[in-house]
Amino acid sequence: MSAPAIDPVRTPVSTTPGRKSAGKQRTTPARFDTALGWNDRPGPAWALRILLCLLALGVFAAPFLTIFSGSLSAKASGSTLSFLPHHPTLLSFQVAGERGIWDYFGNSLVIAGGGLLLQLAVCTLAAYALARHKFRGQALILTLFMLTMMLPEEVIAIPLSLVLGHVPVVGVDLKGTVWGVILPLGAWGFSVMLLTEFMKDIPTEIEEAARIDGVGELRMLWQVVLPLCKPALGVAGVLGFIMIWDQYLLPLIAAKDPTDYTVTVALSILRTDPEVGSGVVLAGAVIALVPSLIVYLLLQRSLVTGIAAGATKR
Repeated sequence: MSAPAIDPVRTPVSTTPGRKSAGKQRTTPARFDTALGWNDRPGPAWALRILLCLLALGVFAAPFLTIFSGSLSAKASGSTLSFLPHHPTLLSFQVAGERGIWDYFGNSLVIAGGGLLLQLAVCTLAAYALARHKFRGQALILTLFMLTMMLPEEVIAIPLSLVLGHVPVVGVDLKGTVWGVILPLGAWGFSVMLLTEFMKDIPTEIEEAARIDGVGELRMLWQVVLPLCKPALGVAGVLGFIMIWDQYLLPLIAAKDPTDYTVTVALSILRTDPEVGSGVVLAGAVIALVPSLIVYLLLQRSLVTGIAAGATKR
């Protein structure tokens, strides 16, 4: 995660009398205001900060390096820690492809893309109604959203399987379709709570001025409220994508055939397959890891901005 750049404090350098000052003035780097007193001079705090950075980098980077190294090694072992591949080869990726990992990967992309779009749309509309309008039962609805965040997936697995097999009122069987996975993910309590708190902080004067100009509800949401909630939408987008991409129990419940599985379920199948080794499993893990990394790297600025805005909000 890249930290926001800190501009150096520009201090003019005194010039001797009678000498014309140059057009450019030298700058001196500012002292970073941190708990460890980071500055440009080596010292105990400087060494401690470098040590902590290396320790954190090792803790978080070691698993990734091990996965990439094992997926490229000719003979990978799940019990050996190695940062460099031994006899690099792409055979593990080839075997994983023969086992259908790319088909499962395509299923995950469709579900993650459709589920995220539906989730952001539903959560945004729900948050707008809860944040900018007053009605009876509002506190009860917020409480229900919070309760959904406390229930583990295993508790609702059987009821959800029954509902997907025969949707009430409509009477449609959603098992074996992508909608059986996308629709249950259409609303997430965390995103609703996050967007609600951000929308509550929008000044009412902006909304009143827009209503004087004849702005309706949907236009108010699209042109006034949402542009002010971009940091929150970035956080909801990143965390929502990761939550949907990492789903394991729901795709397993909604599937009728192994071809309906996602890449997370496929990894468990590869792990129990006696004909493949650890290298194929690690190759599948690399394939499953790439989309999350891409989404995070593309939206990391929005994620940092959203978290910082929520931390400094009063």
